[in-house]
Amino acid sequence: MKQLQNVWQDKVAVLSLSIITVTTVAGIFAPFVAPHDPEEVHMELRFASASWEYLLGNDHLGRCILSRLIYGIRPSMLWVFAALLLSVSIGSIVGVLAGYFRGKTDAFLMRVCDVILSFPGYVMTLAIIGILGVGFENIIIAFVLIKWAWFARIIRTSVMQYAEADYVKFSKAIGASNLGIMIRHIVPVTLPDIAVISSSSFGSMILQISGFSFLGLGIQAPEAEWGMMLNEAREVMFSRPEMMLVPGLTIVIVVSAINYLSDTLQVVLDPKLMTSSHKLQGLETASVVKLEGKAGA
Repeated sequence: MKQLQNVWQDKVAVLSLSIITVTTVAGIFAPFVAPHDPEEVHMELRFASASWEYLLGNDHLGRCILSRLIYGIRPSMLWVFAALLLSVSIGSIVGVLAGYFRGKTDAFLMRVCDVILSFPGYVMTLAIIGILGVGFENIIIAFVLIKWAWFARIIRTSVMQYAEADYVKFSKAIGASNLGIMIRHIVPVTLPDIAVISSSSFGSMILQISGFSFLGLGIQAPEAEWGMMLNEAREVMFSRPEMMLVPGLTIVIVVSAINYLSDTLQVVLDPKLMTSSHKLQGLETASVVKLEGKAGA
């Protein structure tokens, strides 16, 4: 509870959480929040300026930019979050098994992870897209096939810290099953680490999916997605810079909020970082007091 209070005392963290919450809710209820159909074409409103009916104006086909921005939350954020959950789930299972059993199980699973991680992520993603074809679903599949190995390696390291703890040895001594020990004793203590690495990866995955869509490898027209909106506005970036500014700022704001909230969670959930931050604040306060004392003298 005290840790949660520290989060609520951080105004920037609260603002970041509010941005993420509002964006997520808007994406879930996009049909009710968006003022217009995002795919409805009005050529007479082509490149129209902002008005009360179209708050952010219209694009090159006269479509409502605000509506497309809201519907773009679903692929850019919600579907990426679903891919993240699936990747973390697979990586957690593999990491817990490898870190708990060790030996041959650990060696086999980690060699599989080494093979996957030996190739650059973007190269592997492009290779999978080349095999499966262009499309948003294929990018999500590529993310899951690549990301789980990275999560498995990190979670394995976390599990190994607790697998030899006294309470785990005691559970084995009284005849508890390996599955029961992993569920009751190993998984709960690794949840903070899983939460931190998941939140830190969320922002980078949003940037990656937007980047692939910007290159034309993700969602295809006429569906809305932030990266594709940037791609569509590329041809008029000098004559109509606001067309790129809206989706670009949205990506920057959302990813910045996610990254800051991730950093806050890492400090809150890791007592060592919390202690070091308090020490740093104490040293800064002491330095200020000394300087003021010298000035007063």
